[in-house]
Amino acid sequence: MKNNAYPFYYILIGLLSLVLCLFVGFLSGVQYAVPDFAKTIFPFTVLRPLHTLFALSWIFMTAIGGIMWYIQNDKTSSGIMKWQFWVFTFTGILIAACYIFKKFEGKEYLEFPHGFYVPILLGWILFGIYYFRVMWRTFSRWPVYYWMWGTGIVLMIFHFTEAHLWILPYFREHYTQNLTMQWKAGGAYVGAWNMLVYGTSMYVMERNSGKSGYSHSKTGFFFFFLGLINVMFNWAHHIYPVPNAEWIRYLAYIISMTEWIILLRIIYLWKKDIPAQSKKQFSVSYRMLMLSELWIFLNLFLALLISIPAINLFTHGTHITVAHSMGTIIGINTTILLSSVSFILEIVKGMRPKVKKTIFLGSRIFNASFLGFWLILLVMGVKRSKWIYFSEQISFGMFQDSMQVLHIIFGLFGTGLIIGICIIIYPMIGHIIVILARKLYGKQFENKYIK
Repeated sequence: MKNNAYPFYYILIGLLSLVLCLFVGFLSGVQYAVPDFAKTIFPFTVLRPLHTLFALSWIFMTAIGGIMWYIQNDKTSSGIMKWQFWVFTFTGILIAACYIFKKFEGKEYLEFPHGFYVPILLGWILFGIYYFRVMWRTFSRWPVYYWMWGTGIVLMIFHFTEAHLWILPYFREHYTQNLTMQWKAGGAYVGAWNMLVYGTSMYVMERNSGKSGYSHSKTGFFFFFLGLINVMFNWAHHIYPVPNAEWIRYLAYIISMTEWIILLRIIYLWKKDIPAQSKKQFSVSYRMLMLSELWIFLNLFLALLISIPAINLFTHGTHITVAHSMGTIIGINTTILLSSVSFILEIVKGMRPKVKKTIFLGSRIFNASFLGFWLILLVMGVKRSKWIYFSEQISFGMFQDSMQVLHIIFGLFGTGLIIGICIIIYPMIGHIIVILARKLYGKQFENKYIK
């Protein structure tokens, strides 16, 4: 029996982080449209790293919580699970405080003081210890998603360490090595957490369908090795402008052309074969995975374009890169993780038809708003690239003023995105609170205080 409450603590913190991520992102968007809005209290230099922190917390905590629930074993001590949870939670709170009080250090996306490297690394090591203690006995029979989770944990430890090599003089004092390592580690870091998220999607697909063929198939393992190669080399298309060996550019270009193709095929085959009864029982989880399929397709198309060196020259550093990252984090990772959360909740507590109807409404608002949000980012990226390369007579201030209408539209779509996500996760948070209350105080507490 899966009686430990800590996986639900992880998921709850993850969902709350998603709310904070959207709220901070909304404030950032308002500052684009109204530059003087609250800039003395929370300037953009504070909001941006906060937004990144909460986005990563959403991905990591929810993915870890789901994986721990899926593999939970009563014979393995849960003390490691508790230690890791509190290490990550308190470290996250302290990092947020550093950002609010403008205590910055480090590199892009990891702007916190580098002393936090130690507790974060410790948290991932604890997760690795727990995972391999539970799973090592079945090592020879692992389906592909166990390999993805195990590899993702190891790679997170390696690449998070790699992202802090700038502390060493060899990297800090040499610009080319420093910049190359920054983007190499950052790109591989994303690939490592994608291993955790995509492995989760495969687990949920298998449990939805009731068939284990996907996770033991040659196609599934081919996708695993393809993803592993992407983690190791796909980062290189970010550094086309940096003077590096030509073979790195060519290899990155070839590998970039393979992104997500196999995952699309797996989802397609799964969708075709899934029984009607599973679609009904896990309808929320199924709907979220269908949304991820759409965003995998859209992001694949964009990734193929920006991986072409001649196009990358004009898109690098513009809103098009932001559209690519947002398409990955919101369109793919978020829908997969919401599918995982809803799958767990549909098993543990079930969802009433009224709750499902509410979540479906939220998913429609979310998807329509995010599509507009994503398209506006592409338009803004094209305009910025045009200004950089073809508009020599226009100052940055004049260019920003010319973008105000797009910023307002961007903010409106962002508002719709927030509303849709909140409609989706509000009942999920309520369900988790009920589950935790039952685990902590017994079912009589739920019957007495929670309707």
